[in-house]
Amino acid sequence: MSPTDTANELLKVRIWRGREQGRLVDYEIETRKNQTVLDVVTEIQHRLEPTLAYRFACRVGVCGSCAMTVNGRPRWACRTHIKNVVTDNTLTIEPLRNLPKLKDLVCDMAPFIETWQKAGAPFSGTATRHDKPAAVKPDSAMRLAADAALQCINCAVCYSACDVVNWNPDYIGPAGLNRAWTLINDVRHSKRELTFELAFGTGGCGSCHSHGNCTRHCPVELRPSESIAGLKRAAFSGLPEE
Repeated sequence: MSPTDTANELLKVRIWRGREQGRLVDYEIETRKNQTVLDVVTEIQHRLEPTLAYRFACRVGVCGSCAMTVNGRPRWACRTHIKNVVTDNTLTIEPLRNLPKLKDLVCDMAPFIETWQKAGAPFSGTATRHDKPAAVKPDSAMRLAADAALQCINCAVCYSACDVVNWNPDYIGPAGLNRAWTLINDVRHSKRELTFELAFGTGGCGSCHSHGNCTRHCPVELRPSESIAGLKRAAFSGLPEE
């Protein structure tokens, strides 16, 4: 470590420990140049608290598994530099909101994954490997709408940011509904009507209050609020057609 990498200033880090009835525990570490929140958590786990539980994988902003609540906002820890989020030289790190706490910064992702089933989000094709590939017009309105909502990697940041999820446990949430929107715009999906019925049913798109937190916080810059608005419009205009 070079002398320029280390500052004398100490950073106060408050980390959630335990499960639902846990508490915030304070730690202190030295700040370093270009340090990320994931770097901070890793250093505390390596040097100060070896039992600290958290998730990560790629470390380069691809997998989304290191999502945490940082100073009140859901973020990917590996992409978040502390210099951009520290307040009063303090960093508060908690697990994602709206999901059961398993231990420390680790949440149970099952309720989030289950929302995809509630939204009718699994793809169901009719073609087999023996059939010719379906003809999909890349410039059609349906394809463009689906393309704009793709690339979700199930990090659950939008689910954690959603105020409606927080007070309505039946609400499917932005990720599942965003996925449903891509499917009703996919001509290869054989269950477009069923997907729409589920996406507009109990706890579906009609429950969205259009706060926009899902779009505001999405790390890959998707716009789930627009997808949900598209589902609402389809209730009056019918399923999209090429």
